[in-house]
Amino acid sequence: MPAKHPTADEMLHLDNQVCFALYSASLAMTKLYKPLLEEVGLTYPQYLAMLVLWEKDGLMVSEIGERLSLDSGTLTPLLKRLEAAGLVARVRDVQDERRVHITLTAAGRRLKQRAQKIPGCILEASQCSLPEVVRLTRELRGLRERLAA
Repeated sequence: MPAKHPTADEMLHLDNQVCFALYSASLAMTKLYKPLLEEVGLTYPQYLAMLVLWEKDGLMVSEIGERLSLDSGTLTPLLKRLEAAGLVARVRDVQDERRVHITLTAAGRRLKQRAQKIPGCILEASQCSLPEVVRLTRELRGLRERLAA
């Protein structure tokens, strides 16, 4: 028997909203990350910035912002806090001083070792298999790309 489509009225129920499903899942995920990130001394946005730099060190601030979908007004204070913590260094481009490169310090590179347990903890807490998480991540990336287009 085919699935019944929700009525126009049912489409306005909170539990039928994809935006609420994403929002509430994001809140739950951030809550799950909080104690794990406290152990390594990072906030969730700082962790995301560090993930970008662990993937490719020496990026310009604008490139990090692009990867994280953050504007410089949000990203700059975050990077300054990471610099104050000794995890990154901000280096002006010798050819164009308006461009700032962010490089990991030795402490920032060492922190990656401590953070390596986090994905496994999240996978276990999600009660999903690795293929399920990979598929869900791919679907959410696709949704994000379609919404941004």
